[in-house]
Amino acid sequence: MRIIAGEFRGRNILAPQSDTTRPITDRAKQSLFDILAPTIEGACVYDCFGGTGSMGLESLSRGCERAVFFERDRSAIGLLRQNIGALKVGERSQIVTVDIFRHFAVTPKAPHPAAVVFLDPPYRFLREKAEELKRLSAILASGHLTGEGIVVFRHDVHDALSLDGLECFDRREYGDMAIEFLRPVAGSGNAAAPGQ
Repeated sequence: MRIIAGEFRGRNILAPQSDTTRPITDRAKQSLFDILAPTIEGACVYDCFGGTGSMGLESLSRGCERAVFFERDRSAIGLLRQNIGALKVGERSQIVTVDIFRHFAVTPKAPHPAAVVFLDPPYRFLREKAEELKRLSAILASGHLTGEGIVVFRHDVHDALSLDGLECFDRREYGDMAIEFLRPVAGSGNAAAPGQ
């Protein structure tokens, strides 16, 4: 895997050693970040189920102020730390290693809301942990996104899951992969101001 644009363009990063999800292609990543470009600069970004940090590190390369990586797998965390160290972005990065569902259940409000949340669970989670994902999305929508925040939900094109508190405003398909762009629905309880 590599960073495709920005400060670290062309730099290789260590890839996940698991086949639970499929690596995102450069074409899909470029299309995704073309949509997110106005939101990324100076923002806080969450990379949920981050693996070795591809999306959060790409965001840091493109000027986001802070990336928070959520990952529990020890081997992935080790590679993620190596990637952060190689790019020298430790002061702009945070790694959360506890169970993501438990973390957000006890942290309903963020001190620094995210403008972009990459939600890239293992594909099997849409079938095995659908209710947990719905509760997680509701917490994100009500307490962890800025007023105009975006959730980028990546999953198998054949799977579908309506996430609580969020509505889809764009969807792209790349072979067997779907990327949905979601924002909080009106009245979701999100009180963070745009750009906060």
